[in-house]
Amino acid sequence: MITYNPKDWWKLIFAFHRSDSFRVLLPGMVAVAFYTAAVAFLENQVFHLSFKNTTIVHSLIGFVLSMMLIFRTNTAYDRWWEGRKLWGSFVNNSRNLALKLHAFLGPAAAVERTLFRTLIVNYLLASKEHLRQGAVASNLAAAGPYDAAHWSRGGHLPNRVLAALFTEINRLYTGGTISGDQLILLNAELQSFADNLGACERIKKTPIPYAYSLFLKKIIFIYVFTMPIGFVLDFGYWAVPVVTFVFYAFASIEVIAEEIEDPFGADANDLPTDAITETIRANVGEILG
Repeated sequence: MITYNPKDWWKLIFAFHRSDSFRVLLPGMVAVAFYTAAVAFLENQVFHLSFKNTTIVHSLIGFVLSMMLIFRTNTAYDRWWEGRKLWGSFVNNSRNLALKLHAFLGPAAAVERTLFRTLIVNYLLASKEHLRQGAVASNLAAAGPYDAAHWSRGGHLPNRVLAALFTEINRLYTGGTISGDQLILLNAELQSFADNLGACERIKKTPIPYAYSLFLKKIIFIYVFTMPIGFVLDFGYWAVPVVTFVFYAFASIEVIAEEIEDPFGADANDLPTDAITETIRANVGEILG
């Protein structure tokens, strides 16, 4: 995720990042500009057309298209913001679990504190990678009986780490280290881990309906590539920058929405899950260190 100062207007206006929609759409903008110039030459220099009020239809359709794009970007941002709230919940739940274990175990249980510290961080690491291209067992640290061979057995890696957490919490209860009431308090935090990851998986695995995305791209294409037919009669060659800018404005909204609707990747505008995971590592290490 890009860190920036939203009040620095001039720097933002003239900034060009590799994920900037201007750079992404530049080849398409050049193609639209040449296409509009060709239409302007044909209509004004070759066929000498002189129709009137040729931009009214596009003005009406443009309003409807704008409403559709507003819905599109709002839907994508809702997914991004929900993902951020879920990872904020991961931070809070990790702290709460570590604080409760710190109080229940006491400073003398050094082995157990190290075990739980490692397992909590492993769960967040596994969840982060699971939401990207798939969790890698080799990235997880060994914790007590849970070594590299245990993590690499296949299947849903975050579930395996969470199962280890449940197993160790249950061992504390059956061994008499914690009471039944304390077990219930710890169970709430562990359950929240599974609930948060399930909600993140719902966001990742349920993209915007295919028919809606397909229709929106088609209508943008048809709208932009029919604009020059009418606009060059009123604006002449000035229609080239006008049509190119309209294409940039409409297509940028769709490009940005495509990027942020899956907020768990490693793109510039995705959630800072790497930084959040390191924050959790530092917090849990401080509490159970």
